[in-house]
Amino acid sequence: GVAVLLALASVLLDTPMRSDTAVTGEVTLRGHVLPVGGIRDKVLAAHRAGIKHVLLPLANKRNVLEDIPAQALEGIEVHYMKHV
Repeated sequence: GVAVLLALASVLLDTPMRSDTAVTGEVTLRGHVLPVGGIRDKVLAAHRAGIKHVLLPLANKRNVLEDIPAQALEGIEVHYMKHV
């Protein structure tokens, strides 16, 4: 998915990924980022692990707004992706 794509880009560009970033999502051959399940659990786990940035599919934005408590989002910057 997106994590593998970012890992490959990191190696090819010789630029390390940020260590305080969590990523989820599936990617098509054309670069579209597809939604995934379990967003609530993934964001809560990132919060417990001290992650500061979370990259999520744009189609999962509704899940973040509806399912995740506001206190869990404190200190986390959520970025949404549609294409990579």
